[in-house]
Amino acid sequence: MNFNPTFKKIVYPVVLVLAFAVFFVLGAWVGVNKIAYHVPQPGTVDFSLFWDAYNKLEQGYINPSDITNQKVVYGAIAGMTNALGDPYTNFFNPQQAQRFQQDLAGSFEGIGVEIGIKGNLLTVIAPLKGTPGEAAGLKAGDAVVKINGKDSTNMTADEAVTLIRGKRGTEVTLSIFREGWNSPKDFKIIRDTIKVPSIEWSLKNGDIAYIQIYQFDQDLSADFKTIALQILQSPAKKIVLDLRNNPGGYLEVGQDVAGWFLPKGQTFTIEDFGKGKEQQIYKTEGTGQLASYPVVVLMNQGSASASEILAGALRDNRKVQLIGTKSFGKGCVQEVVTLRDGSFLKITIANWLTPKGSSISNVGLTPDVKADITEQDAAAKKDPQLDKALEIAGGLK
Repeated sequence: MNFNPTFKKIVYPVVLVLAFAVFFVLGAWVGVNKIAYHVPQPGTVDFSLFWDAYNKLEQGYINPSDITNQKVVYGAIAGMTNALGDPYTNFFNPQQAQRFQQDLAGSFEGIGVEIGIKGNLLTVIAPLKGTPGEAAGLKAGDAVVKINGKDSTNMTADEAVTLIRGKRGTEVTLSIFREGWNSPKDFKIIRDTIKVPSIEWSLKNGDIAYIQIYQFDQDLSADFKTIALQILQSPAKKIVLDLRNNPGGYLEVGQDVAGWFLPKGQTFTIEDFGKGKEQQIYKTEGTGQLASYPVVVLMNQGSASASEILAGALRDNRKVQLIGTKSFGKGCVQEVVTLRDGSFLKITIANWLTPKGSSISNVGLTPDVKADITEQDAAAKKDPQLDKALEIAGGLK
């Protein structure tokens, strides 16, 4: 996910008729609270259709006591957002909203896997480093077919997260289908408290700084500064920046990191709000102290959001080579809008573009040098992608 803490931007078939309840409830609020809302012109929406469906449910459903006004309102709002067909525009009821805010605050309990929608399938974006999901063998690109036996077809990413999360020490079973398999396989994973490191580095082949960024969290800006200063004092003359299985994070943190590799004032990314609307350009503001170091970037299909934006900025501005496999393609901007009862909407308001104007959303970045890593490589603890990156970096001047 992509988050902008200042502006709260974060980077299926449904019963559409339920959405009409929202307009009815808003109309009531207008009358009671004198709040101005845009409502459809008379005759453009047949609200009687909603009440017809509501009454038939109330009369025919086996447990009519389960039908409450609040449940209907929340279901209507969720149906309205889901009907747009955008997996990143969602409604969070107050309980879901509270959990979402807890995630932003730091650690949480679960299996440490970033989930998204790709090709209408619930998909693993990336298993985070050192988590139960990674230890169980989940991989970027895995399709999640079932969660604890429940079919995930038409399930939103947020609904999936609700099912996967749970108390430390409890078990969740994911049915996974992976490219090359004939049938899904079950992964039984014990939940734990998830705390993911932001960055690590080491010296490779005597003069190559190998930097691994795992996520663009709140701590990364300070951590990257510490590491950058260490690299500047080290024998390193070249850099391999590893963004594999990095699902993203805060936009500004990615912008901070880019400021070490690019001179001040270069375009980091472009926020595109659609036809006829003015774009917002984000520029680097750092010192560019690593701008003289030759760099290559490692990425894979688990590289998403802020990691794709950073990789695109380095390639467009410095012609940095991207090595590995195609990235995930999470390049849209979400804004969180809080509603009156503590629930909120997460609305897609824009797309991220690379400095040269290429869209990332649903497209991803294609590597300049393709390098795969097979299950056999992983089992043998081999990393041909890193080997290729070190080989190319070694030849740079």
